[in-house]
Amino acid sequence: MLLKEDLGRTMVGSVVPLKNPPWCEQRQSGCRKFLWGISRVIPLHTLEMGNSHLRLWSRHTAALIALLALIVCGLRSSGSQGLSAGRPTRPQRIISLSPNITEILDGVGAFERVVAVSDFCDYPAATQKLPRVGGWQTTSLEQVHALRPDLVILTQAQAPFVQGPLDSLGFKTLVVKGLTLQDTIQAIGLIGKATGNEGEAENLTQQVISKLDRVRSRTRHLVRPRVLCVVDRVPGTLRDIYTATQGSFLSELIEIAGGECISPRAAEGYIKMSIEAVATLNPEIIIDMVQGAKGRFAENPTQVWQQLSEIAAVRDGRIYPIRKTFVLHPSQFVADTARSFGKIIHPEVFQNESSH
Repeated sequence: MLLKEDLGRTMVGSVVPLKNPPWCEQRQSGCRKFLWGISRVIPLHTLEMGNSHLRLWSRHTAALIALLALIVCGLRSSGSQGLSAGRPTRPQRIISLSPNITEILDGVGAFERVVAVSDFCDYPAATQKLPRVGGWQTTSLEQVHALRPDLVILTQAQAPFVQGPLDSLGFKTLVVKGLTLQDTIQAIGLIGKATGNEGEAENLTQQVISKLDRVRSRTRHLVRPRVLCVVDRVPGTLRDIYTATQGSFLSELIEIAGGECISPRAAEGYIKMSIEAVATLNPEIIIDMVQGAKGRFAENPTQVWQQLSEIAAVRDGRIYPIRKTFVLHPSQFVADTARSFGKIIHPEVFQNESSH
């Protein structure tokens, strides 16, 4: 099973539920639900015109099929969902407003129909050639309108800010969740269905589940060290520490990889934590999603954490910086993240495997 019941833990130290979590695409919780349009079915045996009914019998088939085709074309041009062999027409101009969505679109084989992405999308490499339509909360409606999309996909976290304006302008939208692993799996299926790539989405889902199960099977009976997953902080300091909490997809990946996520549960999946709270939790392993400058201007995370030299992770040299951005994205790459976490938490089990 992808979802497990977490044991309740008491909040320790000073922790603040996150109002604006660190990952720009997953920082607010929304409650808007996407309803894919209802396909209009026109019976082939009856065509209503005014007050008269034309019954389609074999003699009139050719003429009336031509008339039916004209009507269907009219429905399409007026904004109704077109029909093709009983299935919705595949959207040809898709806009993605979040990195995890863009990654999933690529995974299900629909990326070639993407015409624009968010400012934060960096995978696949071809995103660099596409127009940008703004940040997670600052989508440019003018740019979106100019691109004439037939489908805009966004996260539930963004919905309170951008779905209303998009809907009012008449754009078709799909909202997907991304808090848990189950949300991630469901998002793959929903995006596959919305883009007409259901078969590819099903295959991708099975691959992800299979990879996660392989990692889980190798760590199931191992000792579980206490893990703190830091998703953001002020670069070069231990100020404004944000951590992934129990119930988030990152905490589930830590559990699959053989660790115990010790950050208290929060509705948004992230909390802001004081340095005193970190000291009280005393993690044995710290996974640090390093932000900020790169290259010769980059910080040394191990040195930064020396401020908390009394905690086990620092004392034992188990501070692990991660700079791969996909780790923060609830997409098909959660399986790769689980494996990366496994190599960090239980190197004795995964040490002979090459990195992806």
